[in-house]
Amino acid sequence: MAVRCFGLMVCLVRFLLSVCAVVVLQVAPAAAILNSDSYDGNIYALYAGNGSLVPPAVTLAQSLEEGRTAVIVYYLDDSAVSKRFAPVVSELQRLWGRNVDLLPLTTDPLQGRESNGPNDPATYWSGSIPQVVVIGPDGRVVFDQEGQVPLNEINEAISKATGLPAPDLGRVDQEGSFNEVNIEVTAN
Repeated sequence: MAVRCFGLMVCLVRFLLSVCAVVVLQVAPAAAILNSDSYDGNIYALYAGNGSLVPPAVTLAQSLEEGRTAVIVYYLDDSAVSKRFAPVVSELQRLWGRNVDLLPLTTDPLQGRESNGPNDPATYWSGSIPQVVVIGPDGRVVFDQEGQVPLNEINEAISKATGLPAPDLGRVDQEGSFNEVNIEVTAN
């Protein structure tokens, strides 16, 4: 009788292992696709290797109230163009650190609503992504560009707003692949 129960247990374990193997093999692998408008998750963690960018450490209202330079980057997680721009935003954080308030903001909550004044990010959003807006410590917009804005242009605008010298960029190829941009950006 004990031998028969042991045999049944062995069969049951084999059956359960077989079912588990089938389930595991049926699951599709995770895939993040840079050049698609699919939602893959936090683009800064996936494509820039920097999940610390979102959510921003401060709000636009706090930045303006404290008289700091605010760099707003409007994006969407399910946008190929935003995905390709993510390493540039990460590089801005590396270059300027705590000298500016970097505010990567998804545009989902801004779509279809009215602006509520200068402390509201909707005030500065043109409706395109990516869009970079640099607001100086005095609250004036010193830079507002859409699309794949060259890093050196953003860098110069931040320098103008802060009064600090622009850090040397070296050579960064924004048109390269995600890994090429990250390698070139971090190598300098």
